[in-house]
Amino acid sequence: MTFDRRVTPFNGRVAAERLRGQVQAERFCKGGPRQLSVPVADLLRAPHGPRERQLLMGEGITLYDTRDGWAFVEAARDGFCGYLREAQLEERATPTHWVHAPASHLYAEADFKRPERACLSFGAQLRVTRQVGRFVECKDGFVPAIHVAPLSQRMDDPVGVAALFLGTPYLWGGNSRAGIDCSGLVQGALLACGHACPGDSDLQEKQLGVEVAFDPATLRQGDLLFWKGHVAWAMGDGRILHANAHHMAVTYEDLDAALRRIADAGDGNVTSVRRGEWVTR
Repeated sequence: MTFDRRVTPFNGRVAAERLRGQVQAERFCKGGPRQLSVPVADLLRAPHGPRERQLLMGEGITLYDTRDGWAFVEAARDGFCGYLREAQLEERATPTHWVHAPASHLYAEADFKRPERACLSFGAQLRVTRQVGRFVECKDGFVPAIHVAPLSQRMDDPVGVAALFLGTPYLWGGNSRAGIDCSGLVQGALLACGHACPGDSDLQEKQLGVEVAFDPATLRQGDLLFWKGHVAWAMGDGRILHANAHHMAVTYEDLDAALRRIADAGDGNVTSVRRGEWVTR
């Protein structure tokens, strides 16, 4: 049986209990609930290995194994597996709010004139204990109340969410306002609107929405255009919105120009268009 290592909690030594009978491992376990304790962290393919994706503060994680300071984990948001520094994890505390501004700051005091402790990205999760004036308090400090919303409060326009990242630097495997890639931009926007979404573009092409014919004249805002290794939001007006290495940023781009540029670079033509339930017009 063939497994996709990215979304299979098995590292050759330890495997999730649900994989018993499907893989051979020294140990099977249910794993323990944890969350990310730092603003953003790289989820690595192996200890000291390349970045696969990124996780944000407060995101839920299942911990399966630790060794030499490294933790083998599975992300709650999409099942992506990999390695984090053990020191980047803490006991799970059910979050109550999330950062719905493009970015925010965590302060030591409820005072925006005081030095910030950290920068928080759109999508970070917090357990708020109380409101103090214009701030909410969480375990690590204070965040402007205007930048957070209850976890149950989702957005309704994924393309509008993606546009919040305009100008964000391109970062391979990135998932934060500090740096993001094409699939991270799609995933962050859909999750913010309550739609499940895998982490990489090839998985998104297989799992999201339904396929529709590629016709630039009939594209709707919110359609997803896929190339091999790339994904972009259709704007429905002859433009696309995407995180791309050509501009090294999240940008709008004329669709016809992008089609020519990508083909000329040797990356082929559009492989499919996927239309999801979020496309309303």
